[in-house]
Amino acid sequence: MFILRDILLPLQYHFSETTLGRERASLFVYTILSIIVPFTSSMTSNLWRCLDTLFGFEIKNKRFYTFMASPTLPWAGLWQTIWGLIPSPETDGRILVGLDDSIAVSPGRDDSLQKAQGNLPIRSARGRLKFYPE
Repeated sequence: MFILRDILLPLQYHFSETTLGRERASLFVYTILSIIVPFTSSMTSNLWRCLDTLFGFEIKNKRFYTFMASPTLPWAGLWQTIWGLIPSPETDGRILVGLDDSIAVSPGRDDSLQKAQGNLPIRSARGRLKFYPE
């Protein structure tokens, strides 16, 4: 678990030194751990349950959802730190990025398929990228 400490501690430095900032830094790290631990899927409601069940992090669900949707999370600094923690992010001089922007279509809803197609998810098809809908 030392590797997780080495990765997660630098992420906390991007939050303010106030009491609320320290609380958010801790909540952010435990949320990342909730995603990593194979407890359940990474849906927000399941992450909230994981925080309580596995880590004993007692937080009201409304407050957790507010935190997750906060526009004040320091994403710019967090991303720089994450990229800096990767020893060699390049493969043959390139950075490879995999994206998954797929949406689960709800059966029985007429507009759900149209909404899913409107987002144009990128999917891998036999080693090449395809754009949907074509």
